[in-house]
Amino acid sequence: MTNNRQRGNEGEIEVVKTVACPNCKKDLMLLPANYPLYDVQCTGCSFRAQIKTISSKPKKLFFGAGWDIMEKVLKSGFMIPPLFANFKWREKGCSKQEIRFYPFVPKVNLRKYQLSSTARRANYKMFHYKDMDKLPFFIVYKTKD
Repeated sequence: MTNNRQRGNEGEIEVVKTVACPNCKKDLMLLPANYPLYDVQCTGCSFRAQIKTISSKPKKLFFGAGWDIMEKVLKSGFMIPPLFANFKWREKGCSKQEIRFYPFVPKVNLRKYQLSSTARRANYKMFHYKDMDKLPFFIVYKTKD
């Protein structure tokens, strides 16, 4: 398992343990590995969301995922899934964490790109979440200062 995948899996578990459903406040649960688009769902209502774990302070640009499934969803008229961004970093020797919930991510906040022909996944189409600092979000968890 790659470091990024392992970090992502650990980040998903953290969100499930730390954050309640933003809709009904019941527990979240993980969806099966490789489930398309969503990582968690609520145990009490129909809420589902994507989770991204980012090893840095909160920032406006971070990695998304594969573009093909997102493109199909958008072409079908569906919205981009709600997003939990799990930021984790070290500051002055201390571990810091902030989990943000973005209930709505417009299509203009996705930037498509393609990996190079020499990359491990040659020519694979992906996307970044961009300009996230301009979107409304809720801080659902933050380590104490």
